[in-house]
Amino acid sequence: MALLHRATLRPTKLDLLATWLPGRPWYQGSAGADVVSPGAYRFDDPAGAVGIETMLVGVADGPVHHVPLTYRDAPLDGADEWLVGTTEHSALGTRWVYDGCADPVYAAALAHAILTGAGQAEQFFEVDGRREGRSPTMTVAVSGAGAADAAPVGAVRRVVDGDSTVIVTDSVELVVVRHPGAADATGPTLLGSWDGQPTSVPLAYVRMS
Repeated sequence: MALLHRATLRPTKLDLLATWLPGRPWYQGSAGADVVSPGAYRFDDPAGAVGIETMLVGVADGPVHHVPLTYRDAPLDGADEWLVGTTEHSALGTRWVYDGCADPVYAAALAHAILTGAGQAEQFFEVDGRREGRSPTMTVAVSGAGAADAAPVGAVRRVVDGDSTVIVTDSVELVVVRHPGAADATGPTLLGSWDGQPTSVPLAYVRMS
């Protein structure tokens, strides 16, 4: 379950991404272009400390990019090169926004979602002491899931950023497809579809070490 706040962000997530994306090796688009998002999904951090959101983003007439983000209340040690930026959250204060591929909390959540078949987290707003469901903006499913309970992935040992980003952990390799629909998967897979993409395409998959 992902518990969300009705809040404002300055700068917004899309403003941060518009500045950050042109420096990525997998970005296909022009610098300075307006960035739009056709959908997003979330995972849950069991500790409740880190926000985990994956956004689909792109520019007009360009491809969709698959961008995992984590939101933290303090800097992540050793991850300066993966910092997207900081933003002021009207309810939570300063948030450090990272490319999730370098965040061990994201790696653990992604592996859990795929290997257990859990998929995306349900989303809720808390309003006046009660919870209101938030409808997802895309459909996420899992193909080839393994056991109902997966062992922890361990530490993130290396991240190889390219057209697909490979997260090497103690037990598995996680492959994040940066351009959904442009890559095949070779293991248990997280699939997604959204408005404008009615057929499910690979978003990420697991390669067993």
